[in-house]
Amino acid sequence: MSNTFGTHLRLSIFGQSHGEAIGVTVDGLPAGLKIDMEQLLFELGRRKPGRSGLTTQRKEDDMPEFLSGVLNGVTTGQPLCLIIRNTGMHSSDYGDGVDLARPSHADYTGHVRYFGFEDWRGGGSFSGRLTAPLVAAGTICGQYLEANGVHVESHIQSVYGIRDRSFMEFPEETDFACLKKMELPVLDEAAGEKMQQAIREAAAEGDSVGGEVECRITGLPAGLGAPFFDSVESCISQLMFSIPGVKGIAFGSGSDLAGMRGSQANDAMRMDHGRVVTVTNHAGGINGGITNGMPVIFRLVIRPTPSIAKTQETVSVRRMENAELAIRGRHDPCILSRAAPVVEAMAKLAVMELWKERKTCL
Repeated sequence: MSNTFGTHLRLSIFGQSHGEAIGVTVDGLPAGLKIDMEQLLFELGRRKPGRSGLTTQRKEDDMPEFLSGVLNGVTTGQPLCLIIRNTGMHSSDYGDGVDLARPSHADYTGHVRYFGFEDWRGGGSFSGRLTAPLVAAGTICGQYLEANGVHVESHIQSVYGIRDRSFMEFPEETDFACLKKMELPVLDEAAGEKMQQAIREAAAEGDSVGGEVECRITGLPAGLGAPFFDSVESCISQLMFSIPGVKGIAFGSGSDLAGMRGSQANDAMRMDHGRVVTVTNHAGGINGGITNGMPVIFRLVIRPTPSIAKTQETVSVRRMENAELAIRGRHDPCILSRAAPVVEAMAKLAVMELWKERKTCL
């Protein structure tokens, strides 16, 4: 099982949803980076469950403990290792092993892949719980990037077909810092109210809803990335598809490009105070797999949470026969609000990898 990402920034996660702890090791962080613990705890709090009626009520402290790579709150340049202890497990909600496979979960595939030896409690290594240490690692990388003028923001683009406005509508210098303080980060308050209503209705019916998260990265210089296999899109997409529930990604105008002519889709170029810019940003800040200096903008499709209370058709893995299942436990009717900080963290990790690779070429 490969839990490692990166060449210039080496990242490895470990632990299971109902194990003693989950954690991450990051190799490649620069020495001398002072870690802002207040910001780190704030970002972990955005991802934390139990904050509102829109999320699961599982309670976790999510307090990071540094085991190595940090001295007096400053990175040493050696591999950083941190853990987050699990405190809110209800393993009894999951029975005594894999039998009735939960539809659209990894119960069956994980059982086959690991020959029945997988940790099945709460989804084990497949659980979204593993995104907590990734948020911590991404936040630390983000503190370095922010010091170099790079900023990452996200919002809920849609929920159950209810759409918000897009970052594509706003100029690069627009400040979206307020999004991080919102329970459901949106650009249009009215759309947000409709989204919350849709989530509550689904929860009341024992169901769930999905949607899209849009992310914007500003302050990137032109020249990061490479053609083909090491493109900016490839690096970002690899990390985004590591987030449980992500089923699609599109950069810039995405699928809308399929309905355009070249004259409409091309981004005209001009000079602006000695800087090359584009008039539009249909390409999402990337040409030929390399950043062009405009904001990198992408959208993720996130499926409805598969854990629902409604009775569903499934199979008994032990008896190898058809069965029915009604899932017990505490689950999110919609994971989008908690996914937003995870998307941002993954984007920061991707940018850090690209940034360090570019430095080796100078």
